[in-house]
Amino acid sequence: MSDLGSTAYVTENERVNRWPDRQIGVAAMCGGAKCAVEGLGSKDRWKKPLQEPVLPAVITTPADPWPRPYYFEGGFRRVRPYYFTYTTWCKERWRGRELIDIFESEFRDRPLAYYRNAMEGGEVAVNSKTVGPHYVLRNGDYITHTLHRHEPPVTIDPIGVLHEDDHMIVLNKPSGVPVHPSGRYNFNSITEIMKSERGPSWTAYPCNRLDRLTSGIMFVAKNPKAAVALGNQIADRTVNKEYIARVIGRFPDGEVVCNQPILAISPKLGLNRVRANGKHARTVFQRLAYYPPTKKYDREPTSEGNADSPADAASGAGRRPWSGKEGYSIVRCMPVTGRTHQLRVHLQFLGHPIQNDPIYANQKVWGFDLGSHDSDASLNSDEDIISRLSRMGKEDVATAVAYYDEMVDEYEKRRAEKMSGEVCDMCQTPLYTDPGPHELSLWLHSLRYEDKHGKWGYVSPLPAWALPPKGFNGPTQVGDMGALVEAAVKEADPE
Repeated sequence: MSDLGSTAYVTENERVNRWPDRQIGVAAMCGGAKCAVEGLGSKDRWKKPLQEPVLPAVITTPADPWPRPYYFEGGFRRVRPYYFTYTTWCKERWRGRELIDIFESEFRDRPLAYYRNAMEGGEVAVNSKTVGPHYVLRNGDYITHTLHRHEPPVTIDPIGVLHEDDHMIVLNKPSGVPVHPSGRYNFNSITEIMKSERGPSWTAYPCNRLDRLTSGIMFVAKNPKAAVALGNQIADRTVNKEYIARVIGRFPDGEVVCNQPILAISPKLGLNRVRANGKHARTVFQRLAYYPPTKKYDREPTSEGNADSPADAASGAGRRPWSGKEGYSIVRCMPVTGRTHQLRVHLQFLGHPIQNDPIYANQKVWGFDLGSHDSDASLNSDEDIISRLSRMGKEDVATAVAYYDEMVDEYEKRRAEKMSGEVCDMCQTPLYTDPGPHELSLWLHSLRYEDKHGKWGYVSPLPAWALPPKGFNGPTQVGDMGALVEAAVKEADPE
């Protein structure tokens, strides 16, 4: 906590009124009346004259309130805004580059003008000093960024527990919640939500990571030894993993093996594409079910598991070639390697992207063909894709083809997360609207983890969107992984 001086007994409200242009780091919630000096009650703080505090050159704050500042409203788990300090050591790729260049190229949470002002004002500092935006970073530099933090809301769906013993918890993670604090998310993460439920002394040790939008099985160890043991198993590829996805069109019969390499073309946006100079990647796919269209558009499944029928692909096919792939398929996915967005990228390349994927099934980003079989970027250059995607969540809304029906498009736009045009009264940060339901879910689910030697295994129930739609018969559970494993082994060693 900042050193406020021996006679500075100041509440958060008083700070805002007296020094609105000075950001003092306090672990207080927005609008609260918490005394800045511990141990002093509301009466005690008036015993000495109030003086303006002498602020240090760099302001830091622990920002670790307990209980966690959650509240529930409008179907979301929300966090009240609070002050927070990000800290990091200079990364190798940052060395020799200006501070403002790093923030411009790798962080997109706030406008560039905000970062420049924060560097000039000391909210962004290096080695506890105000250095300005043109400081050139060196090895060993320690960077801090103190700000008034606004976390996005997440789903109120509970974190399911499939198994728990003295060493490990096997979760059924809800979609839309990141595993651990990252980016705009801190308290609205799996590890922090679990900590709020289990007590301040509890520590989570995640063993595998799922993307924020992906649901399903993940492991949280109760101690470092258990985390290392399972982590080593996963790293040594002695664990088989299976996912389930809902994709556009009728996926091919049999086992389909995709060996296309994957390259990260924008770390800032988390964007990956199939590229010859990318990292080796291999996935085995198998169609579980196919459901043809009977109505004009898909709707999300209900909580009971029934979904309306798929989109009528015949309508609008001239303007939307992807709609010629009628209906949708439920596809089993076995990643042999573990590249970022591997399943999403491989399914897109095969011409069957995940139906509600806001990145890889986004017509506004990829065009009518949705990036299918474009390994040389001849249809869409990397620069064009990055430019279009960077607008998503700013002035445009990230919309997957599953939500592209004319009747619901405008409705979903109004409900989707993007900059609202309003700013925070306290810190002038641009505020976002609430996310729409399609931005809290990706039709990709971590279904199964099992030891290759049969020592243990866990399977989650199928998610609602993977169950047969209303009026159709189809599988409600998945068999063993024998055929997928056999295809993976055969592809790796044809002999």
